Amino acid sequence: MDDVTETPITPTPPSRPSHPSLPSREDCWSEEASSTLIDAWGDRYLELNRGNLRQKHWQEVAEAVNARHGHVKKARRTDVQCKNRIDTLKKKYKVEKARVSASDGTLTSNWPFFSRLDALIGSTVSAKNPSPPLAVPLPYRKTMPALPVASPVPVAVRSAKRKRSSPAVAVDDSFFRRNYSAVAAAAAAVTENSESSRSSSESRHRDVEVDGFRQLAQAIVRFGEVYEKVEGAKQRQMIELEKQRVQFAKDLEFQRMQLFMDTQVQLQKIKRAKKAAAAGERTP
Repeated sequence: MDDVTETPITPTPPSRPSHPSLPSREDCWSEEASSTLIDAWGDRYLELNRGNLRQKHWQEVAEAVNARHGHVKKARRTDVQCKNRIDTLKKKYKVEKARVSASDGTLTSNWPFFSRLDALIGSTVSAKNPSPPLAVPLPYRKTMPALPVASPVPVAVRSAKRKRSSPAVAVDDSFFRRNYSAVAAAAAAVTENSESSRSSSESRHRDVEVDGFRQLAQAIVRFGEVYEKVEGAKQRQMIELEKQRVQFAKDLEFQRMQLFMDTQVQLQKIKRAKKAAAAGERTP
């Protein structure tokens, strides 16, 4: 009887539905496809200096996953499905991280993706939530007697008095881990929302800058068009003035020649008149 009470009672995790027509929570992602997804997402996540991926990056991630595992039409993934799967893996990692951290190094995670996600987002999670355990148990102290595990606690306490085991502490620790995981997930969601708002603010700032450059370029184009029209009008005026100058020079030259011819005609008339007068004087 004592041996039975020494074993801490742990709740059995609910199994996934086996009916093929019902969608599973993990969206039927295999371990190999999830591994390829983490590799493709992790490369771009590091290239962006651990920043948020945009739609074009998620499309590239989906193409990388489909290139290796999308030979069947049902197995092909969209960018939205890849993003949702990464969010699910992040939440799973945060739960595992909280469980390992709460054990003070006595527990390790058997989840195959834990070490890879810890290398990618482990420092981010620890930096965002430096010391939540100090504040997590406080709101739940008043509701501790109402926990459903109250009945096995006296048996665990009696067993602890006889053989120095502490199943009651294990129950509290599991409760603490569950609440710490919830708080850690909530804090991560708040942080992701703040990062999204900051990213949208930066995107709006870039849009304003792009719009300003676009207006400047349009103003330069309009100035160039006006300048081109002014220069064209100026050239046409110069051409017209040059034509008038040439015509005036022609008219002046014609008048000079006309005056010269009239002068020559008058001189010839005067010479003929003098000759006629001289011939009349010589004839008696």
